[in-house]
Amino acid sequence: MPSTGPLRSISRALGLGSMALRAYHRPLARLRQSIAEGGPFEQRRTEQARREMVAAARVLQPLIAPEGHASLEVAFLSGERFWWQTLFCVASLQMYAPIRIAPVIYDDGTFDEGTWSSFCRVVPWARLVRGDDIQASLDRHLPTGRFPALRSRRLSYPHLRKLTDIHVGRRGWLAVLDSDMLFFRAPDALLDWLGAPDRPCCLVEGISAYGYSRELMRELAGGEPPARVNVGICGLKSDAIDWDRLEHWCREMVDREGPHYFQEQALSAMLLTGQECRRFDPADYLVFPSLAEGRVPTAALHHYVASSKRSYFQHGWRRVLKGLKAGQHLQPTPIGFRTG
Repeated sequence: MPSTGPLRSISRALGLGSMALRAYHRPLARLRQSIAEGGPFEQRRTEQARREMVAAARVLQPLIAPEGHASLEVAFLSGERFWWQTLFCVASLQMYAPIRIAPVIYDDGTFDEGTWSSFCRVVPWARLVRGDDIQASLDRHLPTGRFPALRSRRLSYPHLRKLTDIHVGRRGWLAVLDSDMLFFRAPDALLDWLGAPDRPCCLVEGISAYGYSRELMRELAGGEPPARVNVGICGLKSDAIDWDRLEHWCREMVDREGPHYFQEQALSAMLLTGQECRRFDPADYLVFPSLAEGRVPTAALHHYVASSKRSYFQHGWRRVLKGLKAGQHLQPTPIGFRTG
């Protein structure tokens, strides 16, 4: 993608304003997106498949968890726009887990009673942390007067809430999962970590998608942040997070290089600097699966970022639904559906 710097210089020289730049960049960005997503016809197919996924989520039969009292807790940030993706992610993980997966859903501010009823009808043991409780925790542990950058940024940049809203005020290890992921066989490494966490964990992608210069990240973190971190799965020890340091990082990054979509991923990589980290095998925990991989999965996990949403909506969730309907399982204790 061409740099906007020269274009801005040319624009100023010719007396053109930001409207002219937008008139150039927006259609070009839409064209590139369309090409990446297979063209207009495939985009329509993907959108129709997305709507079918939402409809399927509304009529999923309630899951039956494996017997026993043991459970593995995972956290999600979700709401009205993503609850159905979260639901399919949880269901696909439970399908291959020998014990109960206990999802704790942190409200992004958009859950209402109807939406939550649709979710917990399928996963009755799920727990919702409501917006009022999150707000009270933020006010207690991250007061605005002391943490103005974090409190302000989380309002304009919801991804940051995967750190602030979920980890603040709690103790111990916790894995936060993105909703746009599906499991296709037992994720043994993840299940092992959930059962006995002893260090941070993360996914690994093909590039370092951080949005900020390595020089700035290195300076702020006081060392070289690990490369290629993807926070589709990110396990941290909540009470080990230095919130004053995170406040400083957040402010300096925005002040010096501006806001960026990948800032939360960059901050997470900086938190991992100098630590031993469980990095899940990128061949088995696959970020950005191809369309061919989507049709016939070989990896245990797909994380559907960017244009791989085509693979997600056209193929991935349908395979999970087929497995759920068949009562598919690979563990001694089967999971399936309640009847009646």
